[in-house]
Amino acid sequence: MENLLSNSAFHRTVPERFILPPENRVGTELCPAVTLPVIDLRGGRSFHVEGRDQLVGEILRAGQQFGFFQVINHGVSEQIMKDMMEVTEEFFTMPMENKREYYSDDSTKTNRLFSSTIYGKDGPRYWRDCLKLACYPVDETINDWPQKPTKLREVLAKFIVEVREVSTMLLNLICEGLGLKEGYFDGDLSGGQVLINSNYYPSCPNPDLTLGLPPHCDRNLITLLLQGGVSGLQIKHQGNWIGVEPVPNAFVINFGHQLEIITNGVLKSVEHRAVTNSGATRTSIAVFIMPKMESYIAPAEELVNEKNPPNYKSFVFRDFLSIYTDLSAKREDVMEAFKIKA
Repeated sequence: MENLLSNSAFHRTVPERFILPPENRVGTELCPAVTLPVIDLRGGRSFHVEGRDQLVGEILRAGQQFGFFQVINHGVSEQIMKDMMEVTEEFFTMPMENKREYYSDDSTKTNRLFSSTIYGKDGPRYWRDCLKLACYPVDETINDWPQKPTKLREVLAKFIVEVREVSTMLLNLICEGLGLKEGYFDGDLSGGQVLINSNYYPSCPNPDLTLGLPPHCDRNLITLLLQGGVSGLQIKHQGNWIGVEPVPNAFVINFGHQLEIITNGVLKSVEHRAVTNSGATRTSIAVFIMPKMESYIAPAEELVNEKNPPNYKSFVFRDFLSIYTDLSAKREDVMEAFKIKA
């Protein structure tokens, strides 16, 4: 509990446990001025939108070029997004005694408040507090959510339902663009837990010494991030780190390892990290759409043939998670473990 960064309103120094080895720090590297695509979803929810073919093409091009893009006019109300960000910030700034019952260092627990650590037992800590919750179906999970702040449960229940609808729409559009059968991602492939990570990155007195999150790729199917008004997300693009500047009322979308494997590498799961800053606290909210634990994952049959053989082995999602954790979420190591050797 004492490790929580949010317990203090101001940090004068970076504690030793957060200082990374020099080779793992941000350093003085510059991020090129590359802008992620911003895609207008024309209001969301409606499956018969004007310019549908253009929309599908934009999503696929962004997925192939960057593995990341931002979406606007997605159907989640601005008020719900605002309320979700406010109630998240209120949670982290509550007095220590109000957060104590939610704190746990047990990484096997689904619902917990913790101070971020490296993937592994003895690594340095990262400059982030996180509230992790299983959120769907709402009626099965809501009673396990924090009762404080008083509006958290009400706001999160609305937020998660609307965000999941956006993920379903995006997956259906991807199906269409790749020639997969309608509803390919329905059922087990997207029917596992919907997890939310509410992230709190306090201003850091020396951002050169630490990171908010290490370079990693997501283990799930697709991720939707509400990143607020403070920048800090960076993605790897053509060997360089580029910053993802916040767009008002947008979600940042990125593809997880499962989507890369199912599309046989057509869409990419791209490495990303969170950097710190000395000027402002940053809050972000990530929603992870997960397969069911016993889901069978493999390249889609429609995307493989004699000229384009499968690049990846088939597996059960539960087994993937074990290997992902053992390999510290490092993209090259994880993907190499599941590639079919030539």
